[in-house]
Amino acid sequence: MAATPGPRGGGVSERPETPESENKPGKGGRFLTLRRWLIAGILVWAPLAVTFWVVNALVSFMDKSIVLLPPSYRPEAVLGFELPGMGAFLAVMIVLLTGALVANILGRSLIHAWERLLNRIPLVRSIYSAVKQVIETFVSQDSRSFRKVVLVEYPRRNAWSIAFVSGEPIGEVQDRTEEHLITLFVPTAPNPTSGFVIMVPEDDVIELGMTVEEGFRMVISLGVVVPPRRDDRGELLEDERPEPHLSRASSPDGG
Repeated sequence: MAATPGPRGGGVSERPETPESENKPGKGGRFLTLRRWLIAGILVWAPLAVTFWVVNALVSFMDKSIVLLPPSYRPEAVLGFELPGMGAFLAVMIVLLTGALVANILGRSLIHAWERLLNRIPLVRSIYSAVKQVIETFVSQDSRSFRKVVLVEYPRRNAWSIAFVSGEPIGEVQDRTEEHLITLFVPTAPNPTSGFVIMVPEDDVIELGMTVEEGFRMVISLGVVVPPRRDDRGELLEDERPEPHLSRASSPDGG
């Protein structure tokens, strides 16, 4: 028991001492600390691991192009050991040389002859033409495909989904409707490479200010990563802009 002065300088009253165990953090506090450390570690390593996995898978896939070289010209035959990444370098060089080739008249003539040959094969023709049209749509600078992010009521009313404008339907689809339609791609989460293609009236969608990259990031993160708010021109709103850093020299006391 600890002695403390009584009220108004009177007698001495005794106060029970606090056990040392009460001053130490309990098991719950230690668990919360470990949990916080674990989450912080995951936030550091998870993006690095996923990035490494994607890059490694891409390089490994491209590295298989080394089989295009004759066995006597491969790195293991010339240098005596395998050289990782040589196939990826070879794949990039093939793409660059192909681009340089089709940039002139002779190269375009060869490509057209090759495409005419492919168009004679039924199954190959369908796959090749579809993939080519999709890639040309993405690469074209004048294309509206995947330039805007919108909100659409899907799959039912009052249930909103993130969607990307992939184009405008033409031909019979547009002729048989009274309203101007737009084609939307509604991705699934967390894998945005699959989804649904829907055609809705343009007036039934709400255009968002976020970029396409921010929209995909929101889908992949299951809505956890929320993009900053933007105005109709795509610029950050005032309350979303970082505050300017005030240096010590600008403080009132000059300290």
